[in-house]
Amino acid sequence: MQHPAVPELAHTRTRPIHWLTTATALAAVVALATLTQPRNATAAAPSPPPPAAAASAPDPGTIDYPMRCGTTPPQVQHQASTDLDHDGHPETIAVVRCAAGSGTPPSGIYVITAPPSTAPRIVATLVDPADRLSVSDFAVQDDTVTATLYGYSTPDVPRCCPDQQEKASWQWKDGTFLRSPQATAHSL
Repeated sequence: MQHPAVPELAHTRTRPIHWLTTATALAAVVALATLTQPRNATAAAPSPPPPAAAASAPDPGTIDYPMRCGTTPPQVQHQASTDLDHDGHPETIAVVRCAAGSGTPPSGIYVITAPPSTAPRIVATLVDPADRLSVSDFAVQDDTVTATLYGYSTPDVPRCCPDQQEKASWQWKDGTFLRSPQATAHSL
């Protein structure tokens, strides 16, 4: 019979006491590691600093619009907010019209701003209700305001049924809103 090169080990068989001893040793190592960690160490990535308070866009419901609707105030039909002039303060663009039981009342598109420490105010009129146009497909994307304008070719056209359509867009350039050249209004 040949003898093994390695002596026989007495503890080659695991018993519950071995598992208990191993678990206790592992728990001690983990506890020691948590106690000796630096104070600022965390498992998560550090959170970024909170952003500076963003200026809020003006509320179009607080404005006295330059249009008269009898005994009821003008109604804001659509609104969107963005920083059109890139000054760090968002403007609100509002489509406003009088409530009407029938017909198509004219709309206005107004740009409203609220500089710090002042009340909101209208700074531009993109569509004047006196032009007797209705607004549809209103949108604001980046620094461009777009809308489809509906109007009437003559005073004889019923107010329910505009017969002229024009696509319009406005951008803030050189301190004013410029209306992009569009094709002339066409009949529907």
